[in-house]
Amino acid sequence: MARTIDYGNLMHRAMRGLIQSVLEDVAQNGLPGAHHFFITFDTTHPGVAIADWLRARYPQEMTVVLQHWFDALEVTPEGFSVTLNFGNAPEPLVIPFDAVRTFVDPSVEFGLRFETNEDIEEDDDEEEDEEEEMEVAKPHAAEIVSLDKFRK
Repeated sequence: MARTIDYGNLMHRAMRGLIQSVLEDVAQNGLPGAHHFFITFDTTHPGVAIADWLRARYPQEMTVVLQHWFDALEVTPEGFSVTLNFGNAPEPLVIPFDAVRTFVDPSVEFGLRFETNEDIEEDDDEEEDEEEEMEVAKPHAAEIVSLDKFRK
């Protein structure tokens, strides 16, 4: 089989590296100005560690906010851990970068969305007719997202 360049995975890796760099800076220096993050992640992903009551409440996906109060932000090449406050109950979270689905900083209207294989299959079903006419490979990777959902 011929070797190909996997642009989708390369893009995922680059964008997750961007998130890693941003979080490393915040862990070291704190959040600058009005910056804050909405991070949505897959709670079923291997390596995600959250309290049982959070997993029961968010069985598939959870969005956390890093803004006013967070503690113990630690970043590794694989992911990050942070303690967040849920109704005056501090809870530690461990989130691998591969579990992140969206990363949004609404203060500067920046956002990334990472497509999953399920997203790709749904898109493929909807665009099947178009793809039969055009045999162009579409890389499924990180993309800039609409920030309307996160605006106050």
